[in-house]
Amino acid sequence: MSIEPGPSVPALKSRIHGCLLGGALGDSLGYAVGAGSVEEIPSRSGGLGITAFGPMPGTFSDETQLTLYTVDGLVEALEWANSGVGADVNACLWLAYLRWLATQGEAAPASAPTPQPRWIDGHAVLRQRRNPSTTCISGLATGEMGTSVRPVNPESKDWGTVVRSAPFGLIPHIAPDAVYKLSADAACLTHGHPAARQASGIFSLLVHRLVSGEALPEAASAVTAHAHTLGGVAQELPERLEAALSLAARGGTTPEELTEALGEGRTAEDALAVALYAVLATVPGTGTAGAGTDDDGTDTLPVRHFREAVSLAVTHGGRSDATGSLAGNILGAYYGEECLPADWLESLESPEAIRGMAGLLVGVTTAEG
Repeated sequence: MSIEPGPSVPALKSRIHGCLLGGALGDSLGYAVGAGSVEEIPSRSGGLGITAFGPMPGTFSDETQLTLYTVDGLVEALEWANSGVGADVNACLWLAYLRWLATQGEAAPASAPTPQPRWIDGHAVLRQRRNPSTTCISGLATGEMGTSVRPVNPESKDWGTVVRSAPFGLIPHIAPDAVYKLSADAACLTHGHPAARQASGIFSLLVHRLVSGEALPEAASAVTAHAHTLGGVAQELPERLEAALSLAARGGTTPEELTEALGEGRTAEDALAVALYAVLATVPGTGTAGAGTDDDGTDTLPVRHFREAVSLAVTHGGRSDATGSLAGNILGAYYGEECLPADWLESLESPEAIRGMAGLLVGVTTAEG
């Protein structure tokens, strides 16, 4: 069932802010669940797994850090383009990720370039080590810029690339094929397995479709169909996405069935499938929305959808920060900022860094502030 984003179509600025802030909120809740620092209330939703939580912890992980550095790399490439100078987008992203690597206390070899500092580097919260993906660390620490022909970590397909890929879908006025390619090429900087590259590209394409105004169920079906056309040896992604659509359409399922069908969210394709299931299974009007929440009934439908989808995503098990982050990105891109719970935003750490990077992306793509 399709639902409208609200009484008016969200502006691009709202979608960009919503996507980045929504991802940080989902990441924060999932990071707390994964660390066991937030108490879960047992599900009351007939097996869906939706739970209610106490106060939002607010501390995000490396998922949000890397997403913001992805924004920074894209912003730098667009700044060059807007000034009439061509730039290698993947090189700009690589330099941004190398600066993130330094924030984690890791040094690239002397053969790697020394990136110049940028505004993002001044935020202390982005210099804290928050359980980063070892694959991201090892790939960047080689000092080599991976490419689609010669990716680094060619056998790796963990969640570390798909979770940073939402920003590619936020760039307006580019063709869907270009969105997919930019994202998949950037995955090669740290992850070389075809499933990781395809999952990253498909996730960015989903965000792109939502930002372009497509309804959530239709966009999910379209990118799943697109995944089937990619070919190659990696069939994990389309199989997982099809399972996510099927389970969401069926309604409630047990955690065991969910894990068997979608995995634990520890690979790129699993994490994306879990997040997609969570946002689709909680669409208002499907018969599952409203279960397991403790709000007083004052939430709008977009806010309630966000709470329930993210809660479902992070209680699935496995990499809760990854699945929560992806679910938050998706709904923030779909609804814009109106879906973000105000009480969760109040607890989010360093919102100025997230809003600041969102503002920079808005500025180089729309000429707004």
